[in-house]
Amino acid sequence: MTLFKSAPKSLCVLRLSAIGDVCNTIAVIQSIQQQWPETKITWVTGKIEAQLLKSISGIEVIVFDKSLGWNAYTHLWKQLNGHRFDALLHMQYAIRSSIATLGIKARYKLGFDKVRSQDFQTLFTNIKVPSPKSMHVLDGLRAFATKLGIKDTTPQWNLQYLQSDLDWANNYLQTGKRNLVVVPAASKDYKNWTVPGYAKVIEHAARSGWNILLAGSPANNEIELAKRLEDTLSIAVTNLVGKSSLLQLLALLDRTDLVIAPDTGPTHMANAMNTPVIGLYAHHNPERTGPYQFREYVVSVYAEAIQKETNRSLDELSWRSRVKDKDAMQQIATDDVITMFDKITHDFNLTTAKN
Repeated sequence: MTLFKSAPKSLCVLRLSAIGDVCNTIAVIQSIQQQWPETKITWVTGKIEAQLLKSISGIEVIVFDKSLGWNAYTHLWKQLNGHRFDALLHMQYAIRSSIATLGIKARYKLGFDKVRSQDFQTLFTNIKVPSPKSMHVLDGLRAFATKLGIKDTTPQWNLQYLQSDLDWANNYLQTGKRNLVVVPAASKDYKNWTVPGYAKVIEHAARSGWNILLAGSPANNEIELAKRLEDTLSIAVTNLVGKSSLLQLLALLDRTDLVIAPDTGPTHMANAMNTPVIGLYAHHNPERTGPYQFREYVVSVYAEAIQKETNRSLDELSWRSRVKDKDAMQQIATDDVITMFDKITHDFNLTTAKN
């Protein structure tokens, strides 16, 4: 049974992090906006994620600054003073998110059901959203919209950026050539693939006439990995790691032809911009966390790694089981990534230069 027969006056979305999950959530919120454009939507999110939300319209964004410690909650609740929502979409089961709900006034507080919830989230909600059969994170989030009364939750994204962001990207993208953006690093080092592996794939692409760009955040581990990769390569690449804003990166990922990245935010940003992406996975099941539209192009050793670690098959394990071996990404074979590069370039007709 759905909660609303007609558009509610106001909704609050609580999704604090991370970039990839926020990208998935955006598709859900935009499906709500599509059916109920008159509904006022307030989104509580983190500082970095708020930069990405500048790419969508019609939403009030309120920042939860976790660096403030416990004061982050009182600051948030002061900002929401006077707000009373028809429904709160508690779309992140982390305990810090659940604590934030204590100061958010809403008639309905929707959260994951016992299949998907963790960290006692069910204690902070009065509506349990039924889990779909699909394990993917986005499908679990889509169920919130269905519970509200949204008829079509087919994932679609409409993210915008400024002309100045596009101008920045165009400074580095080459016309007349195919452009490949490689995001070498994730926020957690154990999710990163190997420098020699990246180097061989990049050199393979370069031999096919591609322009190669490295991209990523200004985090020290990402800058250092990109520098090591650049020093290893026998060809020149454009290293933009740490040199872009989030929306400049969004423009770059939108206008490039192809992206290669591990399980990290830009993987899902590319997915949201309909840019083909090869995701590199070992620690999480890509059927749960992979780039939604391009899961068939993921190169994954997750199944092999989890079976080796647990001596159990996927069917015997929880759908959210994680590989703990910090060296699991090293099991991804370079030849498999090159093969996938050739397959995706063929499937998307990227084998010839641009006109």
